[in-house]
Amino acid sequence: MDRLMDTDRTRACRTLATDPAANPPAAPATTAPAPRAAAQAPDPTDPASYRTTAAGSGGPAGARTDVAVVGAGILGVLIAREVLHRDPAATVTVLDRDMIGSGATRRSAGLHFPRGADDTVRTLAAESERFYADLHTARPDLPIHPLGMTVIAPEAAEDRLREVYLPEAKLRWTTELPPAVPALPPGFGAWEGDGCQYADVHALTQRLAAELRPAVSFREGVAVETVAAGPGGARLTLTGGATLTAGHVVIAPGPWLAEPAWRELVAPLGARVKKIVALHVEVAPAPGDRAVVLHTEDAFLLPLHHRGHWLFSYTCREWDVDPATVDPALTAGHLREARALLTRYAPGLAAHCRSGRVFCDAYGPDGSPLATRLDPYGRLLFAGAAGGSGYRLAPALAARAADLIPSLPSPRKATT
Repeated sequence: MDRLMDTDRTRACRTLATDPAANPPAAPATTAPAPRAAAQAPDPTDPASYRTTAAGSGGPAGARTDVAVVGAGILGVLIAREVLHRDPAATVTVLDRDMIGSGATRRSAGLHFPRGADDTVRTLAAESERFYADLHTARPDLPIHPLGMTVIAPEAAEDRLREVYLPEAKLRWTTELPPAVPALPPGFGAWEGDGCQYADVHALTQRLAAELRPAVSFREGVAVETVAAGPGGARLTLTGGATLTAGHVVIAPGPWLAEPAWRELVAPLGARVKKIVALHVEVAPAPGDRAVVLHTEDAFLLPLHHRGHWLFSYTCREWDVDPATVDPALTAGHLREARALLTRYAPGLAAHCRSGRVFCDAYGPDGSPLATRLDPYGRLLFAGAAGGSGYRLAPALAARAADLIPSLPSPRKATT
């Protein structure tokens, strides 16, 4: 549940900045100005060459696009959606070495609720809260499921709870415990809250991408091998020898921070990758079962009604893992840790933890999510490192990434 415990601090010069003066671009380690062609030849990175038709973007060698998004998870798809919302005439290409939503998005718990440990994350959470609420109202067919929430914490932590939860949560004391929690540890209390929902993030990403396909070029199974920027734009080389010239490139790689094409560009940001472990509790949730947030333990119980079981996510402390090699199987240690913790609060569920999901996610410095420039020209951007809160903060992070593209209008909220 690191996705819940946003321990990040505001990093005004480096994270979530949209003002170039407030966020001077760091010098890239691997990206140099693209060499100019012969005097008589057109410069492929000339801004006049960017504007193309959607049908021509993302094609074979020599293709051009206004915005290239690298990574087709929930964040990458919402970035493409945000760009088109602001400029319907823009050409957008989304690239992914695998299929849409096949990375961390596919394994995401998809829990959202209105909270944040500091002003920056609270602002992002509030924007995303409005986005998802509006989206669910407009599109009740999408796999977004509102549900109740109970927060369990020491009674002495009430002041802190009211700091981190947004007013929209309407946090209130309750003596009614969820059925899964028969009793509280000594000195603990329970609070109910509003604004909680969960999504089938993989299915949601697929649906949103399908709706974008008439206007966006999706290139699945296409890896970016190199990326370089110049004053007029950026150039990507892709698997198979194709090239793509873009006005701006937004790298939204999830936990794949160490890919050769952008490893040295991203390294100065200080982001790290950590293992995420969640257990499947093979007990069917009852109608009306609520999410249970274990505040002190940095963990949660989530009734996945659409799948017919509970999910228990707890904090795993295995850092600097490689998503390409991390073992997706649970270990005996994972099961012991999870069962021991769950026994303290929901002993009736602990014995039913037999399977689960193992993946990883990127964390910014001190847990801070990042939306920032990577090169001196402002052509290469990074978005992500949301510390397990990729779904929860994706709409607001997508808006921040779009804010960094000067040609786009800059509304100060995530749009639906």
